[in-house]
Amino acid sequence: MNDLKLKDFHPVSIYKTTQVIIIKARYPVIDFHSHDYPTSDAGVDAWVKTMDEAGISKTMILSYSTGVGFDSVVAKYKRYKERFAIWCGFDYTGHDKPGWQEHAIAELERCHKMGAVGVGELGDKGLGELYSRPVPGYGLHIDDPQMKPLLEKCAELHMPVSIHVAEDAWMYLAADSTNDGLMNAATWKVDLSKKGILNHDQLIATLEHAVKENPKTIFIACHLANCCSDLSVLARLFDTYPNLWADIAARYGEIAPVPRYTKAFMEKYADRLVYGTDMGTSSDMYHSTFRILETEDEHFYEQARFNYHWPLYGLALSDDMLKKLYNGNAGKILGY
Repeated sequence: MNDLKLKDFHPVSIYKTTQVIIIKARYPVIDFHSHDYPTSDAGVDAWVKTMDEAGISKTMILSYSTGVGFDSVVAKYKRYKERFAIWCGFDYTGHDKPGWQEHAIAELERCHKMGAVGVGELGDKGLGELYSRPVPGYGLHIDDPQMKPLLEKCAELHMPVSIHVAEDAWMYLAADSTNDGLMNAATWKVDLSKKGILNHDQLIATLEHAVKENPKTIFIACHLANCCSDLSVLARLFDTYPNLWADIAARYGEIAPVPRYTKAFMEKYADRLVYGTDMGTSSDMYHSTFRILETEDEHFYEQARFNYHWPLYGLALSDDMLKKLYNGNAGKILGY
């Protein structure tokens, strides 16, 4: 016992409770947060087969790409136009010089004509960057005045903006014996010693400012705005800004340990949340999300997928909540 390392600790639940494996979602699903994972046409074909089996009717490919990179993503999925929707990035070329927004808007319009339905995933973990390919917006935050022309154009083109700001609170805490999310927290730890980096609350403030200043633009805060440890922060934003939504992608491991707290939040804000994965294309990945959302299973582990040592619990969301989460809200955002 004294020599066992936490990274080698893999508890197995021995509780004789119900264990439900859900192969197909209760209702058709629009996955609002995925990426360009396949490396070949055969990979795309296999993914579509897996989607069929799991009940995923459509997947958003957040390419965060522009130029030839975006075009190549469009070409890869063109055989399945009804099953995939491609999102583009912003072209930040020359963003350190005045007037760069002109070509950025032109490229946004071109991507839109090519089929882009939204922009994302943008990302800011403290230093700006708002990652897009091939040129990131290093030093820019989403509420920078330079971003406003682009965000206004998104509203004009009816293109929602998917944005990842910050990380969850565990990643800002010391990676020591007091951090209950230690292994994952250490993997994704945010180094606040970097010059000019914004902390969690400051990044949430940039999101709020952008949402407030661009009321006609629809924003989707990825990963529950990385507020899983304190969903009241996101609740306040929902209460204040009708143009803000959030996806639950890749945060199942953070919300499943507190099922009553999470369920109460999700049921209250049922009209503002969308389903997402952000965890690859495997069938068991989808099954894991359905189990957490739909069942009442208790005290089970998913360490290999989520990298936490805490047990998970099913949320047992209501049918009305599941319908909205799985496809209803996504349809409203995209006009389906």
